[in-house]
Formats: sequence, structure tokens, C-alpha cells
Amino acid sequence: MIQLIGEFECKLDTKGRMVIPAALKRQLPDVEREGLVMNRGFEKNLVIYTKEEWSKKMLQLSKLNQYNEKNRIFIRQFMRGATELSLDSAGRVLLPKSLLEYAHVTGEVFLQCQFDKIEVWAKDEYEKMMDSSTDEDFSALAEEVMGGFNFAGDGNE
Repeated sequence: MIQLIGEFECKLDTKGRMVIPAALKRQLPDVEREGLVMNRGFEKNLVIYTKEEWSKKMLQLSKLNQYNEKNRIFIRQFMRGATELSLDSAGRVLLPKSLLEYAHVTGEVFLQCQFDKIEVWAKDEYEKMMDSSTDEDFSALAEEVMGGFNFAGDGNE
């Protein structure tokens, strides 16, 4: 499993192209050959996956029972807007207009790496979201999410 790290501020050019930051590109060794896949995120953001990670997501989705209506709806929503991205000779990717509109991305973009994916946010939306919580909120969230987590991995949670 790929382990991407970092946060990056980028700008879109007038055609909707974004340069992949060098520090991020180094974490994506096959990106120039294989490309990337972008789709809608769960919030008003976008998500970029390597082709390998996207294939893993597709394998997971293919195992869902498609006779179940909620599964079909989820698959449609998850796949909505999914687009392959290729780097050009200048290291840029052209982001689809429909996805940019969905996420309200115009000029300034914020990339946040999370394990096997890269979240893409309109910079102002990302800052609003992150500024809306306080250190106390994060502390309480950490306690709620991780407080009972069994870090030893022995099944006793």
C-alpha cells in the first residue's frame, strides 16, 4: 500500500491544469507512465488515486452485492465523474471542468495526502473547514476515535 504524506498549495492555470508538486511527484514513481485517477470526494472535494490504488478500490466495489439497491447507489455515486489523468511534458494534469465545478475549485488548490489518496480542495474551502475546529475539538475527536483503539493489534479493544 502506498503511503503518501504532505500538504501542498497549487494553482490552476487558465485551462484548468495543475502542476504536480515535485515533492509529491517523488512519492509517485510510476505517475508519468501510468497516470492517475480522479473522482469526487465525500465532502465537496476531489480525490486523486494512483492507478494501482484505483484498481484496488474497483476490486472492493466489484465485491459488493449489486442486487442491493444501496450498494448500486453507492457505486454510482463513488464512480460519478471518475476520470483518468495523464501528466503532460511539463508535469501538469488537466483537471476535468465538471469535477472542478463540483468542488468549487477555481484558482488556488490545496492538496492533502492521506495514506493512499490525495484530497484536492479549493484552498479557501479547506481553510474554512480546518479553521472551524479548535484544538479542544481535535483533542476530543482524538479521544473519541483513537481512545479505545488497540494499538497492540491483539483484538482486545
